[in-house]
Amino acid sequence: MATRKRCSIPGVCCVTPEKRAQVSELDHTQWGVEETCQYLRREGLEKWEDTFRAEKITGVGLRSLEEPDLDKIGVKCLGDQLQILRSLRKLWQIAREPTKVFNDPVHGHVELHPLLIKIIDTPQFQRLRNIKQLGGTYFVFPGASHNRFEHSIGVGYLAGQLVQALNERQPELLISRRDILCVQIAGLCHDLGHGPFSHMFDGIFIPKARPGIKWKHETASLAMFDYLVEDNYLMPVLKQHGLVMPEDLVFIKEQIAGPLDLNGDQEKAANSASGKKPWPYRGRPEDKSFLYEIVSNKNTGIDVDKWDYFARDCHHLGIQNNFDYRRFLKFAQVCEVEGQKNICTRDKEVGNLYDMFNTRNCLHRRAYQHKVGNIIETMITEAFLKADPYIQIEGSGGKTFTLSGAIDDMEAYTKLTDHVFEQILHSSSKELTEARQILRNIVCRRLYKCLGRTHPQEPLEDVTEEKKNTWKKELAEAFPQNNTRGVNLNPEDFEISVIGMDYGMKEKNPIDKVRFYCKEDPTKAFKIDKYQVGWS
Repeated sequence: MATRKRCSIPGVCCVTPEKRAQVSELDHTQWGVEETCQYLRREGLEKWEDTFRAEKITGVGLRSLEEPDLDKIGVKCLGDQLQILRSLRKLWQIAREPTKVFNDPVHGHVELHPLLIKIIDTPQFQRLRNIKQLGGTYFVFPGASHNRFEHSIGVGYLAGQLVQALNERQPELLISRRDILCVQIAGLCHDLGHGPFSHMFDGIFIPKARPGIKWKHETASLAMFDYLVEDNYLMPVLKQHGLVMPEDLVFIKEQIAGPLDLNGDQEKAANSASGKKPWPYRGRPEDKSFLYEIVSNKNTGIDVDKWDYFARDCHHLGIQNNFDYRRFLKFAQVCEVEGQKNICTRDKEVGNLYDMFNTRNCLHRRAYQHKVGNIIETMITEAFLKADPYIQIEGSGGKTFTLSGAIDDMEAYTKLTDHVFEQILHSSSKELTEARQILRNIVCRRLYKCLGRTHPQEPLEDVTEEKKNTWKKELAEAFPQNNTRGVNLNPEDFEISVIGMDYGMKEKNPIDKVRFYCKEDPTKAFKIDKYQVGWS
């Protein structure tokens, strides 16, 4: 019987069982303790085999090992530490997942870690493609068509840029790969909780639809992040990339919404972040306090969230952006300020920071608080309120929720985007007749009229709906009844918008919170008063 030869096809390699075993060995994330020890022997590091075995270090644990970790387990010699880390870097290179590059109109070519791509490729994140960044402003500025999706990618990218710049400039900060990844994830996911038309939903609609409840989009971002991880089975993936649970999940959430009160009082916990009080965060110790100033800076307001939306909004609105975040990256440095480590910048950059806050003020005056944009968002809110009881969204367990009720169920909330505008506009339901007509008026530019504006003599604090209703009643009474036009106006015919124009901290100067360093002594932080730069 003739032996049949296996045909050879150029470019095609058949993997034998022996080769399959070798391939699986390269996937170190599947290694147990003994496989890890075998790898050490192959790399000539057998003298540390018993140490790794005693610490029960698996293949997943190798991903998060840094010099401080090796020192803790007994690898004290710097030469031994470097030898182990060089070997591990070679291992990571073999098993490295491909990154993804986005061509962003604002930041250019943006390269993101594979774990971030896993998060992006979920229904909960893709939902952000259909939520306008500037809400009703798009009806005024035709270029403002950008969405929360691209903004979130931009913030995740810039968060990585800033934390990596600090790591390269100051290796003594001991910023780990876990830290970098958690900061990037927080930047990427910080806006997951936005509703239709962004700030209109949580700033105007929800307070009117559900008065009395305290709800912000940051609250929903935390709930949506939990749902994203659970619904897409990402917990093993997070661990595979070296994240430690629950510590790192807490750290990610704290960067988005501030200190978490695990007993439920979120607002009280957030307030404890200010002033000289016990360290309120659980995700990272106080010696890494600067990590909490990257995505959402509760101290100075200088963070990568603003950097992206300043640049992106100005790009799409056609407004000049005078702040250069790339220059800030070059001079960012961590210094000790009143017992904590804060992100500081060079003294000569104070003018650049004033430009940043001036850009914020300019955007609010020219775009965010544009009177026609506010009128349109008022009309959309009115339409949504009339449609609220009749829009049914299916959530978990087959339950249905209204527009305002969807915030209580993340499965339902995932399905709630700007598309509800079109859903109402093109509906044929009798119950939606009034809401439909309001939206048709917007489309046909039959808008409410602005009767006037006034500047209060004293600052207004916490204007409630009751206070607004009082003002509406006064306006209706001041309008002459039985006038020549035969128009009689009631309090409900008026709408009042209260707008605050400041630099981000009400009457305070945000630069007063910033600390600077000089070229001669980059370790010493100091304050620069506004009179020193001639700013008023």
